[in-house]
Amino acid sequence: MNNQANLAEQDILNTILADLRRTAREYTTATTESSCQTVRQMFNQLTDGTLRLQGELYQLMQHNGSYQSPSHAPRQEVDKLYQHATQTQQKSQQYAQMTSAQGNASQGESLHMS
Repeated sequence: MNNQANLAEQDILNTILADLRRTAREYTTATTESSCQTVRQMFNQLTDGTLRLQGELYQLMQHNGSYQSPSHAPRQEVDKLYQHATQTQQKSQQYAQMTSAQGNASQGESLHMS
């Protein structure tokens, strides 16, 4: 009976952990898609709070042996992924700046033609 109770508790904790992960993703999406600074800040705070809860639950589950951490990734692989993400971010920023500059130039031309 005790073993069944532990499994039921573990299932509940895993469900809550999965829900917190999903909620954090949804809040992050809402943050990035918000054009209102107040709403953006609210979702940012909700994301931070959700990540804190997720971290606390993870620590509790790991401490109780309910959650096994994945094996550690080789440092070289982590560095490679980090470098790729950094390059992607830089390209995105360059594209956004270029697009913004082209849009401003187009607006300037249409104002001069009027």
